Amino acid sequence: MENKRFNTRRLTGLALFTAIVVILQFLGAFIRFGPFSISLVLIPIVVGAALYGIWAGAWLGFVFGLVVLLSGDAAAFLVINPLGTVLVVLLKGALAGLCAGAVYRALKAKETFAVIAAAVVAPVVNTGIFLLGCLLFFLPTVREWGTAMGFESVGKYMILGLVGGNFLFELLFNVVLSPVIVRLIRLGKKENKE
Repeated sequence: MENKRFNTRRLTGLALFTAIVVILQFLGAFIRFGPFSISLVLIPIVVGAALYGIWAGAWLGFVFGLVVLLSGDAAAFLVINPLGTVLVVLLKGALAGLCAGAVYRALKAKETFAVIAAAVVAPVVNTGIFLLGCLLFFLPTVREWGTAMGFESVGKYMILGLVGGNFLFELLFNVVLSPVIVRLIRLGKKENKE
């Protein structure tokens, strides 16, 4: 009976975090630093991975990718290379959640440190795979965008023009909020048990 209750709680929690990812991604689409919206959803992805495990993190990241595709956030890339866009967007989200969950699991003996490390890993993986995807699938177009913006090199444009502000914002919010949220949820669980 206890195992069934645990699975129901886990499934309910994961469903709630899935809904939060969807809502935050649609809301985050209105907040932009540069050409792309920020990813507020990395916080529930990290928290979900810490609470429910690696595969929950991967699932939440995958949902994040789906919503990016459905929200129109990837429209500029879809017209250039639809298959490359879908692959990059789904992969960057799923791997950000998976890696955050793996880092949390490896370090969970020191929970606060584990959550902070996972909160750093999620935006690094998300942004890193985006940049790799730009190099693999969209380099000529990204180079044109950079030149039009006055950048002398495509690398500078990718770092400073495409991802710089977004990455710093996402990293800061993730590192500050994820540990606080995990701690609050854990405290709430302890109080419910008593």
